[in-house]
Amino acid sequence: MERAVGIVVVSGTGTEIGKTVVTAAVAAVATAAGRSVAVLKPAQTGVGPDERGDADEVVRLSGAAASAELGRFPEPLAPGTAARRAGLAPVGPREVAEAARKLAAVHDLVLVEGAGGLLVRFDEEGGTLADAAALLGAPVLVVAPAGLGTLNSTTLTAEALRARGIGQLGVVVGSWPAAPDLAARCNLADLPEAAGAPLLGAVPEGSGALSPTEFRATAGGWLAPPLGGTWDAESFTRTHAEPYGG
Repeated sequence: MERAVGIVVVSGTGTEIGKTVVTAAVAAVATAAGRSVAVLKPAQTGVGPDERGDADEVVRLSGAAASAELGRFPEPLAPGTAARRAGLAPVGPREVAEAARKLAAVHDLVLVEGAGGLLVRFDEEGGTLADAAALLGAPVLVVAPAGLGTLNSTTLTAEALRARGIGQLGVVVGSWPAAPDLAARCNLADLPEAAGAPLLGAVPEGSGALSPTEFRATAGGWLAPPLGGTWDAESFTRTHAEPYGG
C-alpha cells in the first residue's frame, strides 16, 4: 500500500481522554504555520443531528480549514454497535481511507480522529481504525491519560500497532492534571518505554474550555517539535517527575 502523504491518524488508548483537544492542538499549530488542515471524524457517536461533533469542535478551537464526518450515530457506543442500533449503515475502513485521501488531495494535513481506542469495531466485519491506518499507510499519534492504568493500555496499543506494521509517531498525554498524583508523575518517565515511542506532548486539563484565541496562542507550548510545537519532554519530565524514594 502506498504511504499516505500528509495524513495522521489520532487514536486514544480509550475514550474520554482528551483525543479531540489533542487533535485540535495539532491542527492549531499546523494552521498557524500556514498549512491547510482538514479533520476527518469517521464515526461520531453520542451526538444528536443538530449538535456540534468532535470534528466541528476541532475546527472551532484550531481554525482548521475543514471538517468532515462519514457517519453520525446518536447513542454513545462503539461505532459498529451504535450504527446497528440506529438502523444505519456503518462506516468501514475503506470508506475512511478513501475520504482521507480525497481530503489530502486538497489540504496539506489531514487528521483522522478515531472513536475510543484503536481496535474499537467500526462495522460488522470487525473493521477498525487500525485497519484504516494500515490501508492509508499513515502513522498513528496515540493519546493517553496521565494516571494509573495508562502504561498497560499504552503498551497494548503500541503492540497492536507493531503487529500490524503501522508506524507510531509518539504519545501525547491528553489531559495533564493541575495537581498530578504520584502515578501521573512517574508515568512521564515510563510512557515512552511503554509505547516504544517518544512522548510528544502534554495538554493541560481544561484546555478545551479556553477561547479559540487563547487555545491557538498556547497550543504550541503543549506539543513537541515533531508536532510543530516547542514543548520539551526532558524538561517537562524533570520538572514534574517524582524523585526516586520521594
